[in-house]
Parts: sequence; C-alpha cells; structure tokens
Amino acid sequence: MKKRRRPADPVVAARKARRRNNIPAEPNAAEPIPKRILRSPLVWLSVVMLLAYAVCLVLLYRQVVPDQQVPGGLIPGLGTEAIPIAARYAAITAIPLSLLFLWADRFRPQRFWVWLMTFGWGACVATFFSAQINTWAASHLSIVGDGDPATGARAAIYVAPFVEEAAKATVLFWLVILMRYQWVSRVSGIVLAGLSGAAFAFVENILYYGRAYRYAARTFGEVAPLDALQDLFMLRGVMTFFAHPLFTAMTGIGLAVAVRSKSKVVRVVAPLAGYTAAAFLHMCFNASASLLQGRQLLLIYLLVAIPLVIGMVIFLIRQILREGRLIRTRLVDYVRLGWLPEADPAALSRVRTRGRALWQAMFLGSAAFLATVRMQRTATELAYLRDSVVRGIVDTAGAEREKLLLHRMYALQGLAVVQPAARAAYPAFRRRRTIPATPAYAPAGFPGPAGLGGNYPAPPPQSYPVNGLQGQTAIHYSEVDPTWKPPGQ
Repeated sequence: MKKRRRPADPVVAARKARRRNNIPAEPNAAEPIPKRILRSPLVWLSVVMLLAYAVCLVLLYRQVVPDQQVPGGLIPGLGTEAIPIAARYAAITAIPLSLLFLWADRFRPQRFWVWLMTFGWGACVATFFSAQINTWAASHLSIVGDGDPATGARAAIYVAPFVEEAAKATVLFWLVILMRYQWVSRVSGIVLAGLSGAAFAFVENILYYGRAYRYAARTFGEVAPLDALQDLFMLRGVMTFFAHPLFTAMTGIGLAVAVRSKSKVVRVVAPLAGYTAAAFLHMCFNASASLLQGRQLLLIYLLVAIPLVIGMVIFLIRQILREGRLIRTRLVDYVRLGWLPEADPAALSRVRTRGRALWQAMFLGSAAFLATVRMQRTATELAYLRDSVVRGIVDTAGAEREKLLLHRMYALQGLAVVQPAARAAYPAFRRRRTIPATPAYAPAGFPGPAGLGGNYPAPPPQSYPVNGLQGQTAIHYSEVDPTWKPPGQ
C-alpha cells in the first residue's frame, strides 16, 4: 500500500522558490536592527573577508618593503620612506576613478559592503596572489629558458595578463553566485569590475612608484628620487590610468550578459569570452610597453588605446540611458493595469528628475528624504524584476516579491517626492530688525540750519516767547489776567 505524500508546506515551498531565483528575503521589521545585523550571513562573510584582506596586505608588505637577505646577497626592498610618498601619488588616480565608477551606478547602486568587498579584493587579494605567481613564472622563464635577460618580458606578456585578470575577476564570479538578483545590467558589471581594477592598479602603482623612488635614491647623482617618481607617475598615473579598469570591464560585461540571459550556452560562453577579451587586451598592452618605444609606442597609444577608452565611455553612457528607458517601459506595464500613476514612470526613470526629487526632499525633513530614496530604489527593483519575469529569468516566485514592492510604493506615495516642484521648499531665514541709533542731542524745534533740511545739531534748549511756550521743554501756556487792557483806556 502506497503512502500518501504529505502536502508541501507553502512557507517552505515559497522559501525554496525564492532561493532558486536568488530573490532576497524581506527582513523582519519587528526585530531590532542589531539583531538583524548579527543574524545576516553577509555581515559575517564581510568580517571574514576583511580579515583575509588584512592578512594578504600584511604578507605583501613584508615581502616588498623590507630588504630581503638571500644566499647570493641582499635584495633591496621599497623601504618605509618611499611607501607614503608612492601611496599619495597612487591615490591621485585611484580615488577619482573609483568615485567615477560609483557615480555611474545611478539607477541600481549596490550596497556599501559590496563596493568595499570588491575594492578590497582587488587591492589586497588580487595583488598578493598575482605577485606570487608572476614572480614564480618570471624566475622559471628567465632561468629555465635560454638565459637571455630579454626573456624577462615573457612573464609580462604571456603570464601576467592571464594571472592578473583571473585574480581581479574572481570576486566578480563570487558576487554573481551570491547576489545574482542584484546584477541587473551591464552597468553593474562595468562598475564592479572597474572598482576591482582600480584597486589593483592602486597597489600596483605603489609598488612601481616605490621602486623608482628607491632606485633613484640608491644611484646618487643621476636623477632625484622625486623626479624619477613623477616621471613614472606621468606614464602610469596619467597616460595609462585606464588600463586595469578597462581590461577587467570586459569580464564584467561578459558576466552581466550571462546573468541576464536565459540561454545556458550564453551563460557559459559569455563570461569566458569576457575573460579572454580582458586577457588579450592586457597582453597587447604589456607587449607594446615591453617591445615598442618612441614613435611606435606613441602611435599605438593614440590610434589604439585612446579610441578604446573613448569607446568604453560611450558604451557606458549609452547603457545608462538604455537602463532609463528600460525602467520607464517596465513601469508603464503597471500604469496600464492601473496600479501606478501615469506620471510616475517618466519621473522615476530620468536621472535628472530623480536627482531633483532627492534635492527637494532634503528640505522637507529626514523622513521625506528617506522615503524618496526608498521609493526610487523600490521602483527600480520593481522594473528590473518585471524585466526578469518577461525574459524568463525569474519564474512565478517573483509574483510575491512584485506584490510586496507595489505595496511598499503605495505606502510611500504620500511622503516621498516623486514629481519635483518647480522650486524646492528652501527655509526662510528671518532678518534681524535693525534698531536705529538714538541721537545724542535733542531734535530741532524750529526751522533753520538745525531744523528741516539742516546740517547742524539743534542749539541747547532755551526759552522762546512763542505763544507762551517756554522753549522745547515747556508743556503749558502762561496764565492770562482777565482784567488786563491796553494803557490809556
């Protein structure tokens, strides 16, 4: 006799469906914020990764900064004096470039811990492992090979591109596995890949600048250490600052295409194609820098490198505009069903309108500002969720999340700023009333130089027989004798 299967628990089934589609669970608002933070697995993962970043950074510091004693002699390190100077010059490029990538992620910005994990991976883990593998490969290619000193360029051409691009892109693959739902566009892939590349270039530039400074300091009389560092800064920090972010962006685009596709073939081929393109561009760059010089290198820079950068910038701008159109199109679907106001899709899909709404909400109080931020993020997530359902990436499990997002937008309608007014509600600053100064002399009591139109103070008060008025201080008339008459009458 066959046993009857128990009916599936709807709560358990909904949880499995949500995990299958990588849809995040709604946090319990009744729980205190500290408890929610401690129960979040992403928080503990971030703590573990930060410790790993610190270990890698310390190991890399001990490897390159102090002098290394080897059997054949002494290998000079960077020294503690060169590190702060090199770090300042490396930050001149890294900080603006990172802020530019964060600014580009306008519609669906990632959480702060995602940016921190990505930047930390590129700066600590990727640089540490790349330094170990590149050093090992360079030693084998120069010694096991034909012994020619020129073979040192082989590692830079044939090993470093594949090793460094794999090291920088590993964090992107981890993020896709953990938060596939948040990768909504190619802009997300470019931003995260650019952050990892900028962080890698930041630490790598510190090593290169420090070596140039230390070498110039040890060779007395040839060139000043700071001049040598500045010359290298012009090459790496100004002319080729875009190299690592540009290469890694290829892998980010490939991952973004794979995440937003339903085809299994595309999900496998797109990341591999992106990584191959990143390694190929990196190989071409290192080969040009190692084998070419003078006019040939300048032509490659002007005819190949600069057009690639301009093309990437144009591609990123077009993707940002495309995301705005996608949000407007998907929100219009809810307008047709009567679930959203007709003017909301246009207002919530334009970068300028969203910025004006946030600006005006700042002057309406913290509650209005937070509600506006939540409204914009909720509308963006709703539009991308609708797009995922249309593409077939998310199955029926997205319906529950869709209802929750719509209810959240209804609750925020009265407080959030969606349609910005013509002018923000700037606070009115009251001016203090100015009290006129009291003159030190009494005003004039008669026309003249000190009276109407006069320029001099009035004379001191004295008695004037004007209708019995005793000067300015008199306040009564003199008494009149009723028996008085003219003489002789």
